[in-house]
Amino acid sequence: MQIYKVGGAVRDRLLGLPVKDVDWVVVGATADEMAAQGYRAVGKDFPVFLHPQTNEEYALARTERKAGHGYKGFTVFAEPSVTLEEDLARRDLTINAIAEDEHGALIDPYHGQADLQARRLRHVSPAFVEDPVRILRLARFAARFDFAVVPETMDLMRQMVADGEVDHLVAERVWQEFAKGLMCHTPSRMFAVLCECGALARIAPELDALWGVPQRADYHPEVDTGVHVMMVLDYAAAQRWPLTTRFAALCHDLGKPLTPGDVLPSHYGHEGAGVKVVEALCERLRVPADCRDLAVMVCRDHTHVHRAKELRADTTLDLFTRCDAFRKPARFDEFLDACLADARGRLHFEDCDYPQPDWLRLQLAAANTVNAGEIAQGCSDKAQIPHAVRTARIRAIEAVRRTG
Repeated sequence: MQIYKVGGAVRDRLLGLPVKDVDWVVVGATADEMAAQGYRAVGKDFPVFLHPQTNEEYALARTERKAGHGYKGFTVFAEPSVTLEEDLARRDLTINAIAEDEHGALIDPYHGQADLQARRLRHVSPAFVEDPVRILRLARFAARFDFAVVPETMDLMRQMVADGEVDHLVAERVWQEFAKGLMCHTPSRMFAVLCECGALARIAPELDALWGVPQRADYHPEVDTGVHVMMVLDYAAAQRWPLTTRFAALCHDLGKPLTPGDVLPSHYGHEGAGVKVVEALCERLRVPADCRDLAVMVCRDHTHVHRAKELRADTTLDLFTRCDAFRKPARFDEFLDACLADARGRLHFEDCDYPQPDWLRLQLAAANTVNAGEIAQGCSDKAQIPHAVRTARIRAIEAVRRTG
């Protein structure tokens, strides 16, 4: 029995990155031998075991053969005769097909170290085409490491799209990879790769439709809506904002492709149509409720934030109410962050003056000083309580606006 450290742990160590999870491959052993040494079997589709002390995953060396569509359509062969090189050959990318023995020596039959040094993503073998999840993983690695995809691998991914392999991806797995990619340092790279190979048009056509749609006249002519949204997303990532804010930044302009051509590049007034697109995307990809709700809010109301200085006090209060700012102030802060990202997501505008979030926070704080309980106690006609509270909040907002 020979045990090797494999995959991401080896890759990340070579890149000088923190190593989180360690995977091991066992060569020359059977399931019975693993059980006899105290390893606990947990794999359903292939033989994986948990170490009796560390609980780390140890998988028997195996080969795989395509037997159907999608990422589950495989038959697995795991026997003591399977070599380390054969096990590494079934992996997706060369940078993930490097092993390390107990003495720290590297086994790199597919030249993954060279690709790490050249900052490129390359498939290990033509078997890459057999698993559509590999397209998503590769795109995520491009976002995480800012690596380039070699032309041969891009060609394979285009062929996978043309053959309909990506159509067999399940929504939960797409969202899982999207969420991981959104949390990378440069998430735009993920969507650029997916767009280039054609996969984005199949798994998220709402996002793919952003490219080619003009932006406002004050934007650089080469910055269409797709490029702008990627700038907004990368700005949100640079601030290390949470997944909810980043996803909202990604979705904020989904109504733009539905805007009639005779009014482009303006899109004010078409937020309602955009909300429907956001909701459809979230439903299809099974997006969690917190991400969906913030994305809907930003798509619907980001233009109102941009015009915050022009809004009347009652319209500002309506914005607070619509966004549930009184009950969920933390989410409202994320909403304002996404609007800030939209304002700064353009060429040379990273530090543009954008006082609207602070201006709205001041007015929200003033409206929050209104004691609804006291007002309720002073109303003889209980039906008038909502109107009285609203009036008091509008007055509080107006007071701030006069002094601001």
